[in-house]
Amino acid sequence: MPQPDVVIVGAGAAGLTLAHELCAPTDGIPVSVVLVEAPPGPSSPPPRTWCFWEPAGGAYDDVLSASWERLRVTGPDGVETVMRPDPFCYKMLRSDVFESLVQRRLSRAPGFRRVEATVTGVGDAPGGGGRVVARDARGERALLHGRYVFDSRPPSRLPAARTTLLQHFTGWFVETDRPVFDPATADLMDFRTPQPPHGLSFGYVLPLGPRKALVEYTEFSRTVLKAEGYERALRHYTGAVWGIGAHRVTAVERGVIPMTDGRFPVRAGRSVFRIGTAGGATRPSTGYTFAAVQRQSRAIAAQVRGGGRLRVAPAYGAWQRVMDAVMLRALDSGRVDGAEFFSGLFRTVPGERLLRFLDGTSRRYEDVLVGLCTPTFPMLRTVAELPFRPRRQAPAGELPPRLHTSPPPTAPDQETSDS
Repeated sequence: MPQPDVVIVGAGAAGLTLAHELCAPTDGIPVSVVLVEAPPGPSSPPPRTWCFWEPAGGAYDDVLSASWERLRVTGPDGVETVMRPDPFCYKMLRSDVFESLVQRRLSRAPGFRRVEATVTGVGDAPGGGGRVVARDARGERALLHGRYVFDSRPPSRLPAARTTLLQHFTGWFVETDRPVFDPATADLMDFRTPQPPHGLSFGYVLPLGPRKALVEYTEFSRTVLKAEGYERALRHYTGAVWGIGAHRVTAVERGVIPMTDGRFPVRAGRSVFRIGTAGGATRPSTGYTFAAVQRQSRAIAAQVRGGGRLRVAPAYGAWQRVMDAVMLRALDSGRVDGAEFFSGLFRTVPGERLLRFLDGTSRRYEDVLVGLCTPTFPMLRTVAELPFRPRRQAPAGELPPRLHTSPPPTAPDQETSDS
């Protein structure tokens, strides 16, 4: 069998998106792709929810779970900011639906092949190109070579950093006995949650109908909570804050996302590159990843089809990484109140501009305008001290397993109430 142009390790958002872009019909040079997917089991990520904003008419609009043209942010004082960030819509996509769609499209691509195996090693091949070592379902060793290898597996350890926080959350898919939710409005951040001693917390509500929604409790902090901590927070939020009344929890979703100013190197060898979170596609200040993965994949596919030397650029530039480092340090040091910081931004910055800023697609002058809406003295003090702070390698014991992925959703179908 001839050597493929590209071998992709992992069939999550980053791996599938890149395969989809490389195999899309085009007038450029045809590209052959082998996608190595983990067999069902612990190495296979569970279904999860991805949210992002983009204009209407996107590549996955036909399979969205929901979308919202109106967003709401509620400050700790209960003051609401409602925006219509035209032309953007906030979109919700389930990973299993996305994977089914992309797999169907890939099945019709002549240069595509899927291999189910457990990858044990990735690196440059002695004779050029990249090499993937794996074991198939029978436990036999398999060796795959490609002109390029793209590795989307989650990082086993975070890079050395001046600041490392974790965005950790638990969400309930709820069904209520009475109409509670406004299907036209998504609550992006609701700071009417008890704030932790360190970091910040907020509620997050994505309505799927008047009686159905995904309701999450999220914290930015150094360590995760125990399961009962999330349940207590969600009971308080759905009951004391929202007062949703009698309801059923039909599924549970959990996750942990790294928020760090550590550098995730894109290049892992002469012909080996990291993509997705491992390649720095997660925005440190927000945790958003999906939109950056789309941009990164389109850029890579265009270069591979062009046939020249491949240069995979980081998902975010140096200027954006500096801004994120300042924000993370200001939040971690307690110089800024996280709830007031974010709710203040949404009150004072036009919605479209702020969403571009949070997504890493704003222009430099827009970044400056956003910066002028932040607490001046704490941010300047943080800018001054940042170059003198050492980067520290987080011990493996400080980090939860399987960073940025969710444990398998459960469906307890439990009946609960406000009490």
